[in-house]
Amino acid sequence: MTEQSSERRRFRRIALDAKTELRQNGWELPVTLVDLSLKGLLVRRPEGWKGNKALPFDVDIRLDPKAHIKMQVRLTHEDPNQLGFVCQHIDLESISHLRRLIELNLADEDELRRELAALLES
Repeated sequence: MTEQSSERRRFRRIALDAKTELRQNGWELPVTLVDLSLKGLLVRRPEGWKGNKALPFDVDIRLDPKAHIKMQVRLTHEDPNQLGFVCQHIDLESISHLRRLIELNLADEDELRRELAALLES
């Protein structure tokens, strides 16, 4: 098992339809969110993609007009259809929103605790 497939098993991915924007070096680009986890996110690769893999990205996921998940992420996976990002920094308010989303989708308190413990270990 590769490290990447191990990560997929350790962090449950939540399919989510939310307005999502990527930002890097003064430009911003709307993207389609495929899924989200405590560890990162997967988006559909937008047409004309020219992001710089060597630099971090800021992502803003709008849950509603007042609730956002904001993260600093790094591009770790790129193929013709999708882009995968790993979270490098997330603020306390955003992690609270993300934790609540995961909690609602898992319906298993023990699994949520395992994922949070695994996140703290990495």
